[in-house]
Amino acid sequence: MKKTMHPGMIFILLVLYPIVGWAQENHPELYRIITHDRNEFVGTILEETETEIVLRTAQYGDIRMARSDIFRMTAIRQETLIEGVHWPDNPQSSRYFWAPNGYGLKEGEVYYQNIWVLYNQISVGVTENVSFSAGMLPLFLFSAGVTPVWLVPKVSIPLSSDRVQLGAGAFLGALLGENEVFGIVFATTTIGSRDRNTNIGLGWGFAGSEWARHPIINVGFMARTGPRGYFLSENYLFPGKDTVVMLSAGGRRIVGNGLGLDFGLFLPLNTGDDFIAIPFLGITVPLNKG
Repeated sequence: MKKTMHPGMIFILLVLYPIVGWAQENHPELYRIITHDRNEFVGTILEETETEIVLRTAQYGDIRMARSDIFRMTAIRQETLIEGVHWPDNPQSSRYFWAPNGYGLKEGEVYYQNIWVLYNQISVGVTENVSFSAGMLPLFLFSAGVTPVWLVPKVSIPLSSDRVQLGAGAFLGALLGENEVFGIVFATTTIGSRDRNTNIGLGWGFAGSEWARHPIINVGFMARTGPRGYFLSENYLFPGKDTVVMLSAGGRRIVGNGLGLDFGLFLPLNTGDDFIAIPFLGITVPLNKG
């Protein structure tokens, strides 16, 4: 009889997947500066005082600017440059397809996410470490008796800049029309940068006053493949009497000015049903710049 690998073993192998970029030292010397009028410059700081800095750029030479004109200044790494040009930021570095990681949104960052038309969510970076999301499934458009809505508060705690991030939060949902509540309380640890990382998370689901007996285990991977492309993988282990594993693989493509297109396949294993791949398609639209 042909032996097949237990889904739990597949999940363990995913957990042991090499953590990309973790062992590399990061000594950033280049900076990305965005001014209040939304001009962007990348270069090396030659001089700096309490009131101004001098930035040497490849395109414009040496630029002297007042600190009061700077909206945001961020250290960047050499691997995010192509011929001296800064790659666009990952428009959704705080999550994979759906699951969150330990990174948070930047302060003032706002984006809208849509998955297969029905899933709608808006996320806001309140501070550098606190974000907040709200969403809904507009089933009332189909004359359904209930409308799922949810809130997602999240806190991000950097243990080591660009290396280790902790995150905690909750997906708090309700069914309008039936006065039922449900959700997931989660904690997650991310190792790596915003562009290349591995994430392990735990989530405890609840419905009403009943809590799940076992936590859901989530393992995610993200790796930048180019200036506008990413490999994504988001995987779940649902422990219990009959362990179920959900594997996924796909990508993210930055289209236009920050709009993100996510695509992939989710593969449920050990469900007792025929093997079926579930396609994933989502878009993310930035609602501000910065």
